[in-house]
Amino acid sequence: MDLLKEMADAFIVLIRVGASFRVVFCLIKIGGNEQESEGYKKKARNIVVFYIIAESVWQIKDIVVGYYM
Repeated sequence: MDLLKEMADAFIVLIRVGASFRVVFCLIKIGGNEQESEGYKKKARNIVVFYIIAESVWQIKDIVVGYYM
């Protein structure tokens, strides 16, 4: 069970770091190229939506596991 908990924690960290780096990358690209800024704004918005959904899934998982344990 400890290995499963460590893997879940690692996935959470990877999701947080990956989403953060991707948003920063998109913001840099928006500042550097005005012609493609709309595309990168949409990508950044999608990343934020993905992050919110991913965090929600982990919170729901914790609630369900806590309820049945």
